[in-house]
Amino acid sequence: MPTTKTSSSRRSRKALLVIDVQNDFIPGGALAVPEGDQIVPLINRLGGHFKQVVIAQDWHPAGHISFASSHEGHAPNDIIQLPYGPQVLWPDHCVQASRGAELHPKLNLPHAQLILRKGCNPDIDSYSAFVEADRTTTTGLAGYLSQRGIDTVYLVGLALDYCVAWSALDARAAGFNTFVIVDACRAINMDGSLDKATRQMRAAGVNLIKASELQPTALC
Repeated sequence: MPTTKTSSSRRSRKALLVIDVQNDFIPGGALAVPEGDQIVPLINRLGGHFKQVVIAQDWHPAGHISFASSHEGHAPNDIIQLPYGPQVLWPDHCVQASRGAELHPKLNLPHAQLILRKGCNPDIDSYSAFVEADRTTTTGLAGYLSQRGIDTVYLVGLALDYCVAWSALDARAAGFNTFVIVDACRAINMDGSLDKATRQMRAAGVNLIKASELQPTALC
């Protein structure tokens, strides 16, 4: 006979995805997101309401293809064409094993089950925690979540208009109910990127909410 799911097992179908809360993305870092450090206390509080927590970490090898320093004559924020499409060039950031790549020292999520490192391929960038920028290479995160019975994800972190938004869009494409907790994120907002990302997420069915709208007892 099939077993009856308990309320506890139903609650465990939700996961918190914490995106790129790293030293290089906070004020003083190589690719700082304005006010990026201010979201850390809220993320810690939210994390306490989830049994399932995944942390995504940008983890580039030196000389990564997304670095402006890897392309003579180009500067940060230039856009070039790569085999997989247009690529914004960034300052060197989150280089493997560097202090800038480390998670923010006040991020306190000791019960996180997985730290997923992305952007490790020197020839492909990876904003999303699900699919790399070539839109073909997967990170394995969708399978990891599905095998644990997760059907709903909540995203927080940096930056809202890049890695958080790309991750949210790919989560929806993979079939997950997807929520972005906007006050637990901060954006770069370069050349209208925040408005563009917001429109794309809403059009894809991503729910944009505030932390105050959550019922903590329904998350774990």
